[in-house]
Amino acid sequence: MDGRRADRVLNPAFVEWMQGVEPGCVTNVPGISRSAALRILGNGVVPQQVSAALPWLLAALAEPAGEAA
Repeated sequence: MDGRRADRVLNPAFVEWMQGVEPGCVTNVPGISRSAALRILGNGVVPQQVSAALPWLLAALAEPAGEAA
């Protein structure tokens, strides 16, 4: 994918793949521009981060106050 000055630019489909998001989840939305897709992907939560953080968070919330490690 080339930019206006023939520079290489980031492809939103590549970002979807890197983040582990379902292919086309953002890039196949009708009427969304490349920059909007990148903004949406950049502001999103990566599913792998959630799967790593959620068990830790739930365990921390289950501990009585003042005993967090």
